[in-house]
Amino acid sequence: MSGQDRELIDRFIEMMAAEAGAARNSLLAYQSDLCAASSVVGGHLSTADADSIAKISESWSELKRASAARKSSVLRRFFGFLVDEGFRKDDPSPALPKLGTSKRLPKSLSAQDVDRLFQVIRQKLEDAPERPDVLRLSVLLELLYGSGLRATEAVSLDIRSLRGDQPFAVLKGKGGKERLVPISDQARFAISQWMKVRPQGSNWLFPSGKSYLSRIRLFQLVRALGAEAGIPADRISPHVLRHAFATHLLEGGADLRALQTLLGHSDISTTEIYTHVESKRLVELVNARHPLVDVKPRQP
Repeated sequence: MSGQDRELIDRFIEMMAAEAGAARNSLLAYQSDLCAASSVVGGHLSTADADSIAKISESWSELKRASAARKSSVLRRFFGFLVDEGFRKDDPSPALPKLGTSKRLPKSLSAQDVDRLFQVIRQKLEDAPERPDVLRLSVLLELLYGSGLRATEAVSLDIRSLRGDQPFAVLKGKGGKERLVPISDQARFAISQWMKVRPQGSNWLFPSGKSYLSRIRLFQLVRALGAEAGIPADRISPHVLRHAFATHLLEGGADLRALQTLLGHSDISTTEIYTHVESKRLVELVNARHPLVDVKPRQP
């Protein structure tokens, strides 16, 4: 295995431990799967192209479907991590076989859960309205839940992407693609308060040392906030807040195409994990608004 593969696999495992809270046995399995895939392509997994992906897939030919699906899932997450962290610009995972049987809706939060999070923030602001860490946390929550940003997008936000009092920001998501994300009135106000105390000397909205706030630190802050709101650590993360944003938008009347744009999904199939939320809303709409709702059933 190349030194680069070893280093990046170690970083990925560290991220999975800190951000996803993966169990030790799961981490060992991820590491084993990635090291095996690296061996198949001569120690160059981190720079694998479509041909290399095909070679890895062929090595699973005698595995049970569930085992191959697990390995494919780990590789997708690994390549997604490399793109998110800027270690490569393209994501070769579409070349991986789609072996999963079904897509599950990710963990989310209820509207009541989110209300409790904001209640904690409001109380903190009342107690210490000028504390930098509280003001920063307020902005982070507004962006993760109110704008549906990915963790990396949130921590690496450039202040130059925030155009005055415009209700949106321009940012680069996966693969370097630009998109507009909504910035609510509450978020803009929170940002304006944070800017008064934000450390100067860089263009990052959330500067930290010579760079910006790390994803691991973001996860720690979000889970600490969740604990104060009575939400267990395994039920909350920046990613969960993003999914709550999506789920609550659909429940409020948004459609899948609009959601695809807001989330920055290049393929509508990625957004379709929320189909059952959309279907439930459509059934309720038909039952409430269809002209025949009030027509009494014909007696036999």
